[in-house]
Amino acid sequence: MAILTLLQAVNEGLKTAMRDDSNVLVFGEDVGPKGGVFLATEGLTSEFGEERCFDTPLSEDGIVGAAIGMAMNGLRPVAEIQFQDFIFPAFDQIVSEAAKLRYRSGGQYTAPMVIRTPYGGGIRGGLYHSQSGEAYFCHTPGLKVVTPSTPHDAKGLLIAAIQDPDPVLFLEPKALYRSVKGEVPEGSYTVDLSTTRTVREGDAVTVFCYGAMVPVCEKAAEQAEESGISVEVIDLRTLYPLDEQGVLAAAKKTGRVVTVHEAPRFCGYAAEISAIIAERAIEYMEAPVTRVTGFDTPFPNTLEHHYLPDHRRVLDAIERVHAF
Repeated sequence: MAILTLLQAVNEGLKTAMRDDSNVLVFGEDVGPKGGVFLATEGLTSEFGEERCFDTPLSEDGIVGAAIGMAMNGLRPVAEIQFQDFIFPAFDQIVSEAAKLRYRSGGQYTAPMVIRTPYGGGIRGGLYHSQSGEAYFCHTPGLKVVTPSTPHDAKGLLIAAIQDPDPVLFLEPKALYRSVKGEVPEGSYTVDLSTTRTVREGDAVTVFCYGAMVPVCEKAAEQAEESGISVEVIDLRTLYPLDEQGVLAAAKKTGRVVTVHEAPRFCGYAAEISAIIAERAIEYMEAPVTRVTGFDTPFPNTLEHHYLPDHRRVLDAIERVHAF
C-alpha cells in the first residue's frame, strides 16, 4: 500500500475512476492543466486529455447545470466547486434539479454525478473560504452528502460516489488535505456509503464527528483516557443518508454522547444526531447529549483559532457528560 495524504488520495480516486470508466470526466474552475487550486486534479489533463478534464468559466450554476445534463445522457461527471463557499449560485441546480430528477421523472432519469468541493476552516481563509454548509444539503432528499477524514476513506468513498446512481455532494475537509497521511490500497476499491467508522473503542462516552473534527476528537479522547475516561470516537463519514442504526448502537453503548462539528451551532448537523438519540434511545441516556460546534457568527479570520472547536473544548464536553 502507498502512504498518501488525503489530497493525494482524492487525486488517486479520480484517476482510478477515470481509468476504469471512460464515461467519467472532471471539470471545474482551473482543474485542467493547472490541477486545481489545491492540486487535487493534478495530472488528469495530461493523462486523459482535455476532453475528459477541462476548465470551465467562472459560473457555478453553469458547472452544475452542465453536469446534470451530462449525467442524464450517460456520462459520469465529477464537477468541482473551487471552495464550498462558492456553491450557493448553484444551489437551485443542486437542490431543485439534480436531487429531484429521479422523483420528478418517476425513475425514468437519474443524475449519477459528483460535486466535489473543499469545505471548512483551517487555512485562515476568512469568511468567504472557510464555511461548512453541510446542513443545507443534508436537508435535501435525493442528494447524498459525504465527507472523508482519512486518505483510505477519501479514495474509497470518492470511487463509491462516482459509481452511485444518484447525485453525491463530496465535501473534502481542506484542513486535512496535507496534514494527515495513511495507507491507501492501489487500484479500485470502494467504501460503502451510509456507514460509520469506529475510530477508537471506548465504553464511557461516545463522540460523533466527521471531517476535520475527527483528529481533534481523537486527541481529546487520548487526553480523556489519561484521566480514566474511556471514549469511543465515531466518524460518521456519510452524513446523508446516515447510518442511524450505527449511531444508535454507539450511543446506547455508553449512554453519554458528545457531537462535534465546526459549522455554526443553530440547526447544525449535531442537532439531527441529538434528535435521533432523543427520539429512539432516550431510555439509554445517562446525560444530556452535548454539542461542541462553531459559533453562530460568520466565519472569522484572525479569530479562527477561537471559532473552530479544538481538543480542549471537546475534552471539556467529555468530562462534563461523564460527570453528569
